[in-house]
Amino acid sequence: MDKKIMLVVGAGQISLAITRRLGTGKKILIGDLKKDHAEAAATLLQQAGFDAEPATLDVSSRNDIRAFIEKGQSYGPITGLINGAGVSPSQASIETILKVDLYGTAVLLEEAGQVIAPGGAGVIISSQSGHRMPALTAAEDRALAMTPAEELLQLPLLQTSQIRDTLHAYQLAKRCNEKRVMYEAVR
Repeated sequence: MDKKIMLVVGAGQISLAITRRLGTGKKILIGDLKKDHAEAAATLLQQAGFDAEPATLDVSSRNDIRAFIEKGQSYGPITGLINGAGVSPSQASIETILKVDLYGTAVLLEEAGQVIAPGGAGVIISSQSGHRMPALTAAEDRALAMTPAEELLQLPLLQTSQIRDTLHAYQLAKRCNEKRVMYEAVR
């Protein structure tokens, strides 16, 4: 029988803590933009007795996400997803925050949602930041939740002319993550 597969996106400490809790008995594929980060995380997990393998993954690329998922599927059924990848307002531009934290998460949810095994589950790390901005309209929340990922960045509220600064972009990305998870969970 194939081993159950857990996909871990982002090799940071939060992802690793969750992986240690949920990864026992699973094959863990850990992807990060920086190859050395993925390798270090996989080595750390291996030293703790986990079956972990590193992969390079640009979460802002649908092709990279598809390749990452396909690699996971080559080992067995995907039963878990942990997404801790992202950039912060102090690290990146408005465009990068939207591309990685918002679009990348939306694509990851779309693609993983198509293949996750029955009974599978995902953990998507977000932030309280999505709740620290004024409420959006019901139509804006619905658009963040349901707009196909390839069209998300064309929404009027996500145009750089409408975004005050990197913190505002981050807040919008995290609000979108919350709404996408709610939508994808019922699909």
